[in-house]
Amino acid sequence: MPLFWLILIVLALAAAGYVAGRRRALASAGGSSHGLHSLPSYYGSNVALSALVPAFAILVGWLLVQPLVIENSVSGMIPERAIDEGSSLSLVMSDVRRVADGLDTAVAQGAMTPEEAGSIRSEFTDVRERLGAVGVALGSDVGPEVLRAAQRYRAMSSTGNLLMTLAVLGAAVGGFGFSYIRTHRDFRARNVVEAGVRLLLLFAASIAILTTLGIILSLIFNTIEFFKLWPPAEFFLGTTWQPSFGGGSELGVLPLLWGTFYISLIALAVAVPIGLFAAVYLSEYASKPVRAFAKPMIEVLAGIPTIVYGLFALLTVGPMLMAVFGRDGLGWMQAGTAVMTAGLVMGIMLIPFVSSLSDDIINAVPQAMRDGSYGLGATKSETVRQVVLPAALPGIVGAILLAASRAIGETMIVVLGAGAAARLSLNPFDAMTTVTAKIVSQLTGDADFASPEALVAFALGMTLFVITLGLNVLALYIVRKYREQYE
Repeated sequence: MPLFWLILIVLALAAAGYVAGRRRALASAGGSSHGLHSLPSYYGSNVALSALVPAFAILVGWLLVQPLVIENSVSGMIPERAIDEGSSLSLVMSDVRRVADGLDTAVAQGAMTPEEAGSIRSEFTDVRERLGAVGVALGSDVGPEVLRAAQRYRAMSSTGNLLMTLAVLGAAVGGFGFSYIRTHRDFRARNVVEAGVRLLLLFAASIAILTTLGIILSLIFNTIEFFKLWPPAEFFLGTTWQPSFGGGSELGVLPLLWGTFYISLIALAVAVPIGLFAAVYLSEYASKPVRAFAKPMIEVLAGIPTIVYGLFALLTVGPMLMAVFGRDGLGWMQAGTAVMTAGLVMGIMLIPFVSSLSDDIINAVPQAMRDGSYGLGATKSETVRQVVLPAALPGIVGAILLAASRAIGETMIVVLGAGAAARLSLNPFDAMTTVTAKIVSQLTGDADFASPEALVAFALGMTLFVITLGLNVLALYIVRKYREQYE
């Protein structure tokens, strides 16, 4: 059964359960809700949730586990001779899935019978011709071993889907029947429903934690694999970044970290003054109509996709800087892609982060402090400089640190605006690159996933994760301490 129809049937059972549970509860109380322990809607919700939640839990779990089980089973059928040099088991398995989908398409279009598609005794050339007739082309490297594995994959998928359908419908019907039988006037439906909803909310809150944990574990395990192949001292202290898939690589992270911090520093030098001055104006000087117009317009910058900023850096800011600092100008800049280009554009992108957070923090300073300053004879500018900003300084520092972590993790602006050269240089008009840009480049290509050149992306990601995590923790600590001081 198609997944869409399975979900639709479960939802229909849940809706029917709500109506049936509500009617049964009212019938047990003589048609009046006064004799019920809970409101009628709770009885209906109990039946609906009993039919819906177990069925969906089985469905999600099955969809996650079934591909892993089938992959592990089918991959054992692939002989070593079927994996060509320069290929890998994952590439062969992708061919297996493609051929299995082609067999399903051929059966659906009548090019072969289900028995022919599932029989490993079918002639490979005949299967290739029939799949070609329905528009499924097989590469020259797809042999009979892949066909047999695809047939096995298709058979296990069909069996798994059938069992999943039976299990999901069985759970839905069973939950429906069990909760429907329990429904009567004295049943504490509200307690059961509220406890179930509380568990659902707990599960929803746990998804973010579990996702974060999964990301961390994947980084840690692959980073450990990388450091088994590459000395950690050379990685963290090396000053040359030159991965070579033919051998002789040099994987020192210092040039990438320097490019990351250099571009972020220029971005903060642009974003912090502009964003802070804008926040002071909006919170202390702007009238309500001006503030109502200006703040949303500034925050629009945060909604622009970073790829658009990257194109802006490549097509507009880079040529503008070349006209002033290039060969026809001061001669300091060799190309439009440079640290200064990416830093300026990234700073523009960070303005709303600094401005919006600083504005909220300045507005949180108690009005009594301003009134006390005015009562002592201070002017508005003196109050802002000597009372408001010092009081809001911890929160502003936290906002700046959050903006810094956002700058460190930026990718597209760097890829299009800063270039791809990994170097240690103080010249802001040189092309450099960052950790995030190299993560993208290292995972793009035909390198063996078990090689240091591919695994190094996880070590770079782990390094960047630790840095940004430290900045975020520090920023949140400062902001929390500031809020506790004035609450």
